[in-house]
Amino acid sequence: MGLALNRHGGGIALASWQGKVPVGGEYADDIPFHLLPVLPISWLFQTLPRLNEAERDLALREKIVAVAWRGEESAYGVVTPQALARARDLGLQVEGRIAPEQFRLATRRVYGRFLVNLATFALARRWPVFSAHRRITTGQAFAGGCVLAGVALGMAWVPGLVLPLIELAGLLFFLLIIGLRLLSLLPLPQARRLVARPLPDEALPTYTVLVPLFGETAVLRQLLHALHQLDYPWDRLDIKLILEEGDRPMHNALAHIDLPPHFEIIIVGHGKPQTKPRALNLGLLHARGTLVTIYDAEDLPQPNQLRLAAAQFAAAGDSLSCLQARLTFYNPSENWLTRHFATEYAALFWVMLPCLAAYGLPLPLGGTSNHFRASALRATGAWDAFNVTEDADLGMRLRRLGHGMAMLDSTTFEEANVHLGNWMRQRRRWLKGFLQTGLLHNRSPLALMRDLGPAGFLVMQATTLGVFLSCLLHPPLLLLTGWHCAQLIAGPTVHDDTLVHVLLGGGGLAVLVAGYGIAMAVAVRGMRCIGLPADAHIVCTIPLYWLLQSAAAWAALWDFMVSPFHWHKTRHGLSRMLKRPPLR
Repeated sequence: MGLALNRHGGGIALASWQGKVPVGGEYADDIPFHLLPVLPISWLFQTLPRLNEAERDLALREKIVAVAWRGEESAYGVVTPQALARARDLGLQVEGRIAPEQFRLATRRVYGRFLVNLATFALARRWPVFSAHRRITTGQAFAGGCVLAGVALGMAWVPGLVLPLIELAGLLFFLLIIGLRLLSLLPLPQARRLVARPLPDEALPTYTVLVPLFGETAVLRQLLHALHQLDYPWDRLDIKLILEEGDRPMHNALAHIDLPPHFEIIIVGHGKPQTKPRALNLGLLHARGTLVTIYDAEDLPQPNQLRLAAAQFAAAGDSLSCLQARLTFYNPSENWLTRHFATEYAALFWVMLPCLAAYGLPLPLGGTSNHFRASALRATGAWDAFNVTEDADLGMRLRRLGHGMAMLDSTTFEEANVHLGNWMRQRRRWLKGFLQTGLLHNRSPLALMRDLGPAGFLVMQATTLGVFLSCLLHPPLLLLTGWHCAQLIAGPTVHDDTLVHVLLGGGGLAVLVAGYGIAMAVAVRGMRCIGLPADAHIVCTIPLYWLLQSAAAWAALWDFMVSPFHWHKTRHGLSRMLKRPPLR
């Protein structure tokens, strides 16, 4: 007895209906996976194009594929034993199994271009106001043009008035950063401590781990070892290794590794922009977990991090949509640059972000070890493929759309950049992204104020445009402050300039001293939190480290103008402390 595929026309026949496929005297609704009949790949090429959105999502995420229909009833093929168990939980009719390699081949041929397009443009089409696909809006371009024209006219007619106003505007961004750092040094508000009891294995949700990889063969052993060490039941773990189609070294390296069944390789097809958020969006389309996290190629998360996050999500309920784990480095003392990088991360992830979380303010997420409810990610448009700090942008968008965020008491270790050129490429990408994110969320300042409130509005400005402009304007502020002070020491040539030099010179000097002093205090507290000694040669050379960031900011401004979506790749595996465990 056969079943014709007649839902959308065409015709293929199943061996039988009602899931009763005889195999060794048993039937498909109770036989083990390996005894199910293998369905031919030709069926996939005929049925996959006919799936509706819900059926396509079921196929991509759960590996349960509708292979035939009779009216409103469907028959399914399964790709993995986990898919078979899930299909039976859902009460679905299972007719056979599909070879994993044939499933990957068929889905890539049928859905490849469509899924890459979806991963790239879904947010821009759904919420163009939240996408960096356009660098600036027409309104922003008009306002910017008016400001530049006003400055040009003012410089021609009243330069003595315009220059001081520009200096004062620049000082405001420094004051935003100083105020945020000062807030993080104050005692945190006493909040009701959430008791997150560990969940037994049977109560743990399925957890998807997205790992975007591009040219990461140097750290592959370390990465796979770290993923193997995750303390989470394998039948509830869904790890996606996301590779770019043209990255042959990564393809070849993974081809010789026998990955466990809870690992899946996802291939991102050719397309622009070739960015990490685009890869993450494609991975999310295949994610079957109700919780999702991201690990970078060089990450070493604490093995119990997923369990801790699952427990905290369960204890908080639906009010919590995102958790950010702490990030630190496993090679903080390798050289002067890594020590400053580690100090910077300690200040951010151990002092400033916990402060923002305690006050319920928006969190500029780090690029890794952020944990999400998959439903919240999908509801808010996931990552923006055109934003090169997709993490900070997503944190702001989640908060604007009413989703709760908190810190996770767990640590992920990363590799600090040991080479200046590599650090510079990474930093100019970050700063370009902060400029992108600041401009994007300021497209409608009134809406931003309404969504975040006054305090959240200021935090958004400080952590995006404030960071970029403070780096960009640091050298000019130093020079102008020095010039004003020199004029006062030498004696003003024009009496009317004395007050200007006093106010701007004194104000600039006060901002610099306060900025350096408070930044050093935050850095010292952060170093103590991670157990690093507050060495004088590190604390006292923070101004020099800031000058390096200034150079990166000017490079980022150029990048924003000529190549806004280009992703400057950070090389990993350069540290002498890289761990190279044997592959299993």
